[in-house]
Amino acid sequence: MDIIISPFALDGSAKNEKKQFIELAYQLNKDNPHWVPPLRQDVDELLNPNKNPFFKHADVQLFLAHRGNKIVGRISAHIDHLAIAQPVEQGMGTGTGNWGMLEAEDNEIATALIKAAENWLHTMHMHRVIAPLSLSVWDEPGLLTKGHDHSPTVMMGHHNEDYAHWISDNGYNIAKELVTYDLEIGDGFPKIVDRIVKSGERNSRINVRKVVKKDFDKEAAIILNILNDAWSNNWGFVPLSDDEIAYVGKKLKPIVYEDLIMITEYEGKPIAFMIVLPDLNEILKGLNGKLLPFGWIKLLNWIRKPKVRTVRVPLMGVLQEYQSSRLASQAAFMMIEYIRRESTAKYGATRAEIGWILDDNQGMNAIATAIESNINRVYTLYEKNLKG
Repeated sequence: MDIIISPFALDGSAKNEKKQFIELAYQLNKDNPHWVPPLRQDVDELLNPNKNPFFKHADVQLFLAHRGNKIVGRISAHIDHLAIAQPVEQGMGTGTGNWGMLEAEDNEIATALIKAAENWLHTMHMHRVIAPLSLSVWDEPGLLTKGHDHSPTVMMGHHNEDYAHWISDNGYNIAKELVTYDLEIGDGFPKIVDRIVKSGERNSRINVRKVVKKDFDKEAAIILNILNDAWSNNWGFVPLSDDEIAYVGKKLKPIVYEDLIMITEYEGKPIAFMIVLPDLNEILKGLNGKLLPFGWIKLLNWIRKPKVRTVRVPLMGVLQEYQSSRLASQAAFMMIEYIRRESTAKYGATRAEIGWILDDNQGMNAIATAIESNINRVYTLYEKNLKG
């Protein structure tokens, strides 16, 4: 039976198609014990141009694959105008579009969807693809290619093992790998880390403080402005707009715990930060993406007083002017140790996951090595040049 690929708009005229697009992921992954169903309302908001500020600087086209009367696949194609304004040598740049949110029953369907996304990008004058991104590099970048034997932590994806082969079959090569590290944290870190922490504590110009949740909008702006500076030379970097900074702060606030997010000040100036989140996926896994009828009670009770096995370090950064300095190392290890203490004592955590981290980020990989962590998951980004 022929495969029909149908584009649809996100202007409110295709509500049924949007619902089918969202629901397909739950259908195709329902038998995967390690897939964690996201809340449907969060996916709906991700794809809502009136709520997600990504749409203010991006063009997005969604596609559904039909085989007869059955929905059998989906994909998004998008052009992030902040990404194409970045230097080409940093991974994105002029003429680079993206696709993501791929779900398909088989290779034939995946190929048809990828071709549809490529054709749309080509008509929009893109000559190169970096994928998958769902939707931006700040959402869920990359395809899981190592670590299928365990569930992802909060805000990380989990994908069908076959997808890597299907993408490669369509002429894609590896552009970059993003890694996550895991480690046991109950017994503390090696002695060298303790010495670095104590050395930093003797420096009166260094102050590591918790964020103040009642002022979190202001704190989030400090953190994300450091992030924009700290990561600006990284491969694939796309700056967060002011609207996105405000949006991220609002989205994170319900799962912000003051003792798990820290800012380092040097002579009173914020120079570094570290964000740690209790693994929300541990409660989401049993909700099947729904808050009704009783999921909201479970989630609310968890948010009030989370107890978890795992915490995740999604983001940390140091202003560029201090990177590669002793101060940067002291700040990083002080925040890591202080949050480790809080994570184990107050939240019951015995394990941490760090990342994602670019596979060639020497500074962050050195920190991960120093605290004796190991790579547990790899997310791969692929690239392909489109024919003229």
